[in-house]
Amino acid sequence: MQDTSKQYDDIITVCRDLFVKKMKDYGSAWRILRLPSLTDQIYIKAQRIRGLQQNNVRKVDEGEMSEFIGIINYCIMALIQLEKGVVEQPDIPLDEAIILYDQKITTTKQLMQDKNHDYGEAWRDMRVSSLTDLILQKLLRVKQIEDNAGKTLVSEGISANYEDMINYAVFALIHLNEA
Repeated sequence: MQDTSKQYDDIITVCRDLFVKKMKDYGSAWRILRLPSLTDQIYIKAQRIRGLQQNNVRKVDEGEMSEFIGIINYCIMALIQLEKGVVEQPDIPLDEAIILYDQKITTTKQLMQDKNHDYGEAWRDMRVSSLTDLILQKLLRVKQIEDNAGKTLVSEGISANYEDMINYAVFALIHLNEA
């Protein structure tokens, strides 16, 4: 599990670095996005990954890795939106956004470590395509919860689904790095 923790941190360092660079370029324009818009952005990325995994021909020169990174960062944005709410104008400076990003990752990594302990790192025997399918399944669940105005009977809720998607995307990136 020690390797997993370091590999996780290495992946998040890449994701966080991209998040910071985009914040410097665009500011917190993403703060105006409603949750369904973020969910749809993640869905588009997951569908593209699935397409890349199934199609022999690629017409855009970007692979799965950049899309999984995008999934992680959009999920972090969604978790921040769940906590802070949607705004009409960008309102979070870079330093605050980084603090929020780090808080969400700390929580999500702890969830991964807890589940990894209980499941015995079963994800290591999974295929990247299966992790992609699990992300898509979680997205469909989130979309249904959103369509139900956030009301659930037995679901763990939207935030848990975003956290799981982050962890699945990290696992996929670890696999891709090892390949």
